[in-house]
Amino acid sequence: MNNVKKIAALVKKYFGNLDKLLLFAVCLCTVLGIVLIYSLADSGTVVNSVYKTQVGSMIIGLIICIFISCFDYKDFAKLWFLYVPVALVPVLLTFTKLGVGVEGTDDVAWLKLGPLTFQPAELLKIAFLLSFSYHLYKVKDDINNLINIILLCMHAGLPIALIMKQGDHGTALVFIMMFVIMMYSAGLSLIYIIPAILAVPVVGYFAWQYALGDVQKERIMILFNPGTDPEGLEWQQDLGLSSLTAGNIFGNGLFGNGKSNVPEIYNDFIFAYVGYVFGFVGCLALIVVFAFICIKLIADSLVARDELGRNICIGAFSIIFTHCVLNIGMVLKVMPVIGIPLPFVSAGGTALVSMYIVIGIVLSARQHNQKVYRMFA
Repeated sequence: MNNVKKIAALVKKYFGNLDKLLLFAVCLCTVLGIVLIYSLADSGTVVNSVYKTQVGSMIIGLIICIFISCFDYKDFAKLWFLYVPVALVPVLLTFTKLGVGVEGTDDVAWLKLGPLTFQPAELLKIAFLLSFSYHLYKVKDDINNLINIILLCMHAGLPIALIMKQGDHGTALVFIMMFVIMMYSAGLSLIYIIPAILAVPVVGYFAWQYALGDVQKERIMILFNPGTDPEGLEWQQDLGLSSLTAGNIFGNGLFGNGKSNVPEIYNDFIFAYVGYVFGFVGCLALIVVFAFICIKLIADSLVARDELGRNICIGAFSIIFTHCVLNIGMVLKVMPVIGIPLPFVSAGGTALVSMYIVIGIVLSARQHNQKVYRMFA
């Protein structure tokens, strides 16, 4: 009887500390995504397996999220020497014959595991979030030491270089933004920030000359010269923007509107479909929900137990914020097409599960923000 009371007390304590609003918001976005994908399947735009995969991924992701949140985030972070190699090896395998591309992309960044296609960069993103947060935590009192700055840059440079080598410039940009935002949040001195800002044009020049391919350059130039390639690289963005604006104020509804002609409408361009079925009001509502998620992540960082918990929350914020800005900007034709999904909404099992893992780590930081409390000692 006493054991039952102890378990009941633990469960009550757990749900009392759980960031239920954050979890509700991400689940709301996921359910919206599933409904949108089901609507596309109903119209024959995508096969039924796409929304079924999304439902299964949400269930798996939610279970893992809750499970992770029960354990102290510091215990996970300390095991960097285990999970970093586990995350790096699959990425390296994409450079062998095991690496594959997927339809609609020009990069080889996936592994084929039987009937499943897995993107190792998503696993590396989680490993980087934890390991880089822990690295910043370990040097928190001496972060502006030049040696520590160099080591932190090397820490971030390896995954960025690997992802760039894959040709996945969108995901590489997410890693870069994680590095920049987390370094700034951790207290990087203006002595380093100002020269870094001044060096941006130089880095941009070398990136343009040596890192970007002709297609990537053309996608960027189209933003400054719209209408120059309407039947080529602009075609997808023009269709997406047309679909987005076709919903007007309140949209055309979910069902009975025929097939969508926008490539990747269920994935990278799902925000265009949000505009088509729910209109301007629906797009605005979704942006408000994402803004709430981002604000909640920052708020959780402010009540974290230590710098490690704060770093994790800020890192999670940088992931979701960057994904949202790049994806929505891509649909609005103010960002180049770089293959970045809309968090929790776009189809993609690997991306969805990885996002729930990120939220689970944040929930752990929120759960264990009191030194006297542990769900599992």
